[in-house]
Amino acid sequence: MNMMANLGHGRLQAMVAAGNEVLRIQQALAARRSNLVAELLRGEEDFYEQQHYPAGDVFDPETGAQYYYHAHRNDGREHGHFHVFQRPHLLPEKFEPVRFVKPGVGRCSPKEKIGPHWPRGDHALAHIIAVAMDHYGQPIRLFTVNRWVTDETWYSSRDLIAMLDRFELRHNWPLPEVNRWLNGLLRLFQPEIVELIRRRDAAVEARGRANPRGDALEDRSLEVTASLDISVERRMRQLRRSLAA
Repeated sequence: MNMMANLGHGRLQAMVAAGNEVLRIQQALAARRSNLVAELLRGEEDFYEQQHYPAGDVFDPETGAQYYYHAHRNDGREHGHFHVFQRPHLLPEKFEPVRFVKPGVGRCSPKEKIGPHWPRGDHALAHIIAVAMDHYGQPIRLFTVNRWVTDETWYSSRDLIAMLDRFELRHNWPLPEVNRWLNGLLRLFQPEIVELIRRRDAAVEARGRANPRGDALEDRSLEVTASLDISVERRMRQLRRSLAA
């Protein structure tokens, strides 16, 4: 399916601008014999699985954008991945977590409906997307995850898509190149990320129907809910063809 078929000329041009920024940053680092992951991990003596880099995560207190980089296990293709979040309480709109009544249990109290252990208020965070990187520091895959993976507060796909549209890292810590690169990448692949977020909800709902007495959001057998391989260069070629047409 061509996700760009119904995008207007202005939107396509904005995506090209975002892609040019992504490529410019990648190429500038390559000219220094470096890459995004190498820069982010510079100064670290060791790289440990599950540990967040940088320590304490990257958080923009003005916009609520947040991310960290880590790895789960040794993977022949993937070195690690970014987890990208939004802190909803710092956005101008008011977003409410999804409320669940667990099938087969009867009516729950209002407190239980939004998940008794979910982070709340100023601590609530919504996972937008994960970006897998290869061993050369290049993005190779986008994916969404189940709630338990990042211990997030669960928001509907509609709200999460609205948060994606407002995601922006404005400060320069720890590295301006990485922050600008993430901003650009999320704009460059925004149509795909929207589709992955919708597929995330569909996967969780399907698991809930298959096991109505369980809690799909805490199901350890459902980790990655949707994924898509990506290439920045291929996307730029697609965009240029679309604009030419």
